[in-house]
Amino acid sequence: MNSPEDPSAGVRVDVPVRQADLGRDGLASTIGVARWLEDARIRLRLHRFERLIGEGRFGPFRILLVRQRVSRLAPVGPVGTRVQVHTGVRRVGRSSVTFGQEVMVGDKRVGSGDATIVLADSSGPLRLPDELIADLDEMQLPETGVAGRPAATRLRPERLHRAHYSYWAPLRSRIGDVDSNQHVNFIALATWYDEAVAAFTLDSIGTTAGGSVPDLPPWSYRIQYLGEVTYPGNYEIALTVRSVDTGSAHYELGVFRGSTCLGVADAIGPRPAARTSEAPR
Repeated sequence: MNSPEDPSAGVRVDVPVRQADLGRDGLASTIGVARWLEDARIRLRLHRFERLIGEGRFGPFRILLVRQRVSRLAPVGPVGTRVQVHTGVRRVGRSSVTFGQEVMVGDKRVGSGDATIVLADSSGPLRLPDELIADLDEMQLPETGVAGRPAATRLRPERLHRAHYSYWAPLRSRIGDVDSNQHVNFIALATWYDEAVAAFTLDSIGTTAGGSVPDLPPWSYRIQYLGEVTYPGNYEIALTVRSVDTGSAHYELGVFRGSTCLGVADAIGPRPAARTSEAPR
């Protein structure tokens, strides 16, 4: 439904847990949560803006995701479980809007995220039309709303340079990764970061083919998109471990084509076990 009884909770959309949302453990993965957040954003009704487009008074344009955060906070499953995504507007700028989102199962908070998007044409970002701003104003979340205020982060210059990273995972873009904007979709890029963390973890613990696969993917991502990743193309995912505590590892990642950094991510996931020289039994 698109008109919540409590406006402070944002627009509520029901989403079913699908097979593709599940991780190796049979529960929803962080990538699955990201899909639910995207699904909810796509289903928002912006009536004034849609009428403006229908009348041919705005466009052509592309919707570009410039940054997002997604966190898996509690296990969700199995297939068919209904989750409710609450979506509201945290901030409206001159050319961008930031959505705040929460994922609920009943009264339990199981996921959260935010996403900043811009409208752009071939010349760059476009000023948001008044009609769109009016639609977004109706979805504004209060300061203490369900999604919380997104933490402001400033990109450190060293994150853009290869010398900052200590581990590299090569990847090649696939035609199935390309979306209607003619670049690799942000969900596909998130799975690339998953791949790099998994490769690093397996290398760290010395797991061999056919052995038991540990719990690998991060449960939290904060991602910034700096340039377009296209098809065809050979890329590298860079990784360095920022810190390790009792139960988790904090990673800094980047996607590179040659010396050019096209995006960065901060991830938190399970702490890799120590490497063992003992052959698996």
